[in-house]
Amino acid sequence: MPTICSPSQLLLISNSTQHGSGYLDHVEDEIRNVVGKRLRFLFIPYALRDRRAYATTVAERLRVMGFTTTSIHDVSNMARAVEDAEVIFIGGGNTFRLLKNLYDFDLIESIRRAIKAGAIYIGSSAGSIVAGPTIKTTKDMPIVQPRSFDALGLVPFQISPHYLDPEPTSTHMGETQEERILQFLEENESPVVGLREGSMLRVQSGSIHLTGPRGARIFRRDEEPVEATTGTDLREFLLQAGTPAGGRT
Repeated sequence: MPTICSPSQLLLISNSTQHGSGYLDHVEDEIRNVVGKRLRFLFIPYALRDRRAYATTVAERLRVMGFTTTSIHDVSNMARAVEDAEVIFIGGGNTFRLLKNLYDFDLIESIRRAIKAGAIYIGSSAGSIVAGPTIKTTKDMPIVQPRSFDALGLVPFQISPHYLDPEPTSTHMGETQEERILQFLEENESPVVGLREGSMLRVQSGSIHLTGPRGARIFRRDEEPVEATTGTDLREFLLQAGTPAGGRT
């Protein structure tokens, strides 16, 4: 079974706000578990236009949890900030805008190096999508054009957050999320995790652990989709032989 090729620890979350609760409330315990004794977060707010308001919201929520937060848009030396980061958190918003800014500010390789060196990565929604090889499984509108669809490649599979199962009684005639993922697999090889609301993946020590109340749906090319329940280790579904769980080597 392939193992992580570096000290990578990642928490990939479908959504940052759950119906009936506040921002990050449903993932607070998982965040605490994955970061351990690390207290300093570097937040990357580039998925939303109002970076100041976004960073303020995140910093206040993490402060309540006992963490300190620096937003990368407030620092003069971004590469150094990433290099020194204990925890890198990228939140949700528009995935195209997020990836364009990661390229525009030359952060792609810096983040990859930081995670390989041992920094913890937490992504939510768009922040989870960019942890994969590309952003081709986002549902967002392409409101801007990044120089490439290639993303961070921290894991060798695609994330499709906010996954909605087909509704048999619906009269809507548009494509379901499942149909769009199957179209992606007609042209691409990477497996896809359809993460339902409240679900998340914790990647560490060679495992890809699914948690949250609603499970996930796993899609692989030329195979029937697989239903994955919480508590499942998804390595056998998401890794090819010889592929490290930590993505790029």
